Amino acid sequence: MKAVILSAGQGKRLLPLTADNPKCLLNIEGQSIIEWQFGELAKCGIDRVAVVAGYHAERVEQLLARRYDPHRVSVLYNPTYSWADNLFSCWVARHEMGEEFVLLNGDTLFEAEVLHRLLDAPVHPVTVVTHKKSYYDADDMKVSLDGERLVNIGKKLAPDRVDAESIGMILFREKGPLIFRSALENAMHDASASKKWYLSVIAQMARSMPVWTFAANGLQWCEVDFPADLQKARRVARAFSAADHFNRYTDEHYAWG
Repeated sequence: MKAVILSAGQGKRLLPLTADNPKCLLNIEGQSIIEWQFGELAKCGIDRVAVVAGYHAERVEQLLARRYDPHRVSVLYNPTYSWADNLFSCWVARHEMGEEFVLLNGDTLFEAEVLHRLLDAPVHPVTVVTHKKSYYDADDMKVSLDGERLVNIGKKLAPDRVDAESIGMILFREKGPLIFRSALENAMHDASASKKWYLSVIAQMARSMPVWTFAANGLQWCEVDFPADLQKARRVARAFSAADHFNRYTDEHYAWG
């Protein structure tokens, strides 16, 4: 199976830490966010990754070329990263979506067990990973549910319709990749496409087909968006493994590089 990681943004809300580097290269406990992601993906048997880069894309390419096998990693460039939302990043990666894949936000740290359990869950064309909590702020990508089916997703859902948040991980299986690519194509015909998140496409799909969810409660993950997120990110990263164990695991068991 393949992973597609959307890592085009600078991460302006983390300035000055991201003044010269994109958010995905932010150092967390000795490794960049994207390296932590690669390590957890490898533990789940995912050995091919397409990364959509934008801000200082050359630095992302340099890191990945130095660390990983180029036959297993591709870097795609999104030239619209500074003025368009991430629907465009998905569009750039559409040709990587011809088979089953997991889609990741470039700022989501997650322990491998999240993806392990997702891959072992009942197979559906589209499964959005969610997390339930007691309070949701304005920046959370909120989710409305009917049982385990997704009804709606977006940052501006009415508080009384919010049941969970998206953690930035979606699994596409069976016909899911084809359906998502077709929905992306339709969305790109909209004059307001540059102002849309790719999750608006998932919301549109949920109106015409079942989109399922998987709850990651009790598992380690976090989104790195603001300076206040860094402390939690460090705790989460420490819970995965130390950097030397990461290198030993990937070298001996999954040979990325």
